[in-house]
Amino acid sequence: MIARLSGILAEVTADSAVIDVGGVGYQLLASARTLDAFGPVGSDVLVLTELQVREDAWTLFGFGSPAERHAFRALTSIQGVGGRLALAILSALPPEELARAAANGDKASISRANGVGPKLAARIANELQGKLTPGLAAGLGAPAPRAGAAADALSALGNLGFKPADASAAVNAAQDELGGDASLDALVRLALKKAAK
Repeated sequence: MIARLSGILAEVTADSAVIDVGGVGYQLLASARTLDAFGPVGSDVLVLTELQVREDAWTLFGFGSPAERHAFRALTSIQGVGGRLALAILSALPPEELARAAANGDKASISRANGVGPKLAARIANELQGKLTPGLAAGLGAPAPRAGAAADALSALGNLGFKPADASAAVNAAQDELGGDASLDALVRLALKKAAK
């Protein structure tokens, strides 16, 4: 199972990306939100993944946060919802909104996604109740940080006992403030300050 990839963003299309990991290009399908979060071609990226193996194809899906991957898994467990349709839903609704829509039985919000009619939206809302909760989606919602110093900073905070979601949120906030070329030392110091708040 491929759980995550860390490498250089080599190519981006409307619904996929190619990540160069040690000279091997992994093509993955992703939501519009995740693709937008990657940054420009040539950037270091860290992406969470899910591999679906079928008789006729192996398909790798990429996610910008643990919440998005959790929502994808819940969606694809519903009959009639494949990987591409799940990504269309996650492009229209972030995990927190999807969890809220399912909890409230809000079929109209779910049917905003391309390819989701009223009957399927009702089934999705019904079957996701209890599988996704808004609080859980928010807790898992911190996006995965980029590779390099950010990945090392995330590891450092994890070794200090911070929960993965808290560490990821702090490192991302520090990286946003300091920029993509920040040193590991600067990232860890600022991330510790942000995590302590």
